[in-house]
Amino acid sequence: MRIVPHILGAAIAAALISTPVFAAELTGTLKKIKESGVITLGHRDASIPFSYIADASGKPMGYSHDLQLKVVEALKKELDVPNLQVKYNLVTSQTRIPLVQNGTVDLECGSTTNNVERQQQVDFSVGIFEVGTRLLAKKDSAYKDFDDLKGKNVVTTAGTTSERILKAMNADKQMGMNVISAKDHGESFQMLESGRAVAFMMDDVLLAGEMAKAKKPADWAVTGTPQSYEIYGCMVRKGDESFKKVVDDAIKATYASGEINKIYDKWFQQPVPPKGVNLQFPMSNELKALIATPTDKAADDKKS
Repeated sequence: MRIVPHILGAAIAAALISTPVFAAELTGTLKKIKESGVITLGHRDASIPFSYIADASGKPMGYSHDLQLKVVEALKKELDVPNLQVKYNLVTSQTRIPLVQNGTVDLECGSTTNNVERQQQVDFSVGIFEVGTRLLAKKDSAYKDFDDLKGKNVVTTAGTTSERILKAMNADKQMGMNVISAKDHGESFQMLESGRAVAFMMDDVLLAGEMAKAKKPADWAVTGTPQSYEIYGCMVRKGDESFKKVVDDAIKATYASGEINKIYDKWFQQPVPPKGVNLQFPMSNELKALIATPTDKAADDKKS
């Protein structure tokens, strides 16, 4: 049987069209994940209820982590890697950005504020949460707002936007505070609980998490005028638009399906590990608006 050349050429062309070619076109993180069959997720150990470790397994859990896993499921389909392996890498407030930049971590979803300064170093997904920076203090103490903290010991967590805001406030208003920078939120609360600080500045929802796991939650109160409104996002390497799109689309799909409501309820209005504490933190109108219209706009831009 003689095959006519132009028919053969058409058949080859058709075969090429029908064959997946995305693998040859992949770049950046998508290529790295496809070729290795592994994605490395950054996680925190004490950012309750966003990303934390609650038991001896050492595996992370939380609201932000559940959203990371939605991205993993999307990548399995996008890259046709149903057995995609997930590796976890612990990050801190100080190491999270460098570890994303240098490729150790592919995706970090925790309690990281998207701001203009950080956007020079990494890219952010659409927003996953919105908070205000406030204070945690004894309910019966005299320290109800920031003006009450002149000359006092105030703790915050190192490497956070709260640390930057608090230090700037201290200098600009000459408040004479002793600003203590703890290594993580758990240590910050320990300093507050032990009396080494009179107040703890941080994102309101993280303060609610620390208060909920306290020995006597009723002794504490989240108070003070918010000093900023901040949007959390997931971090990816800067300029990796194809990977960022997969991350954004997975998060947007979770919002559009309404599944985000179940995830939120699970972590903010139900008892959570390790002690079964309940933050009793209803979804804010700001977060509802963010879910309805997802954006990767920086927090600093939003505030202005």
